[in-house]
Amino acid sequence: MTALLVFGLGYSAGAIARRVESRGWTVTGTTRDGRNGTLPFADQSAVLAAIRSATHILCSVPPESDGHDPVLATYGEALALAPARWVGYLSSTGVYGDTGGAWVDESAPLKGRRAARNAADLAWQALRGDVRVFRLPGIYGPGRSALDRVREGKAHRVDLPDQIFSRIHVDDIVGAVMASIDSPARGVFNIADDLPASQNDVVEAAASMLGLPAPSFVGLDCLSPMARAFYAENRRVANGRAKRLLGWSLRFPDYRSGLRGC
Repeated sequence: MTALLVFGLGYSAGAIARRVESRGWTVTGTTRDGRNGTLPFADQSAVLAAIRSATHILCSVPPESDGHDPVLATYGEALALAPARWVGYLSSTGVYGDTGGAWVDESAPLKGRRAARNAADLAWQALRGDVRVFRLPGIYGPGRSALDRVREGKAHRVDLPDQIFSRIHVDDIVGAVMASIDSPARGVFNIADDLPASQNDVVEAAASMLGLPAPSFVGLDCLSPMARAFYAENRRVANGRAKRLLGWSLRFPDYRSGLRGC
């Protein structure tokens, strides 16, 4: 029996779980409260048993703001010794920080503004020799895209024409993880689409597809601190390593095809 254990069964990890279930795998997930049949993260006896029986382990739980990685802190020793033949961690391209719009690949130093995320990325790499770390940019997909924000009147444009970032459709995250499971390649992989673009371009395309006017421009001072921090960074994420080593191909190579898929 092929069995996947998922720490943090959220949006992206849930899509991965559904894909492997379609292959006939069994899936065990953890959440804080054990909702929807998952294991409560704090139930150490049950989680340790799941670690011992899993053939594949995936973590999508981010570190906490104080630098504490709850999964490694609680289960790191067991994970390091686990018999699983594949271990994956969903990280973030935010570890690269601001590159002024330049392209960045997996060889770049980690200088993101969130020290906890940088430390967790490195800690998972060091956990064991067979870990696959997937660095993800802005994630979108059905129910979680610019289409939804425009339709709900929550989208906006910001007058920063040179601000560029990368993104990835959730189905392509699934495709990358599945390609990794079928590949011997290990290490760090950027999982991003082929066309970095401004947030304004994405919002305008979504509005056009819905037959609605593009949202108005707002100033940075109107945004939340988290949103302002997002707009302070500017980078293009290169995905060539994942394509070469995993044999991964994109279903949605750019935001227009991805939005149409939504």
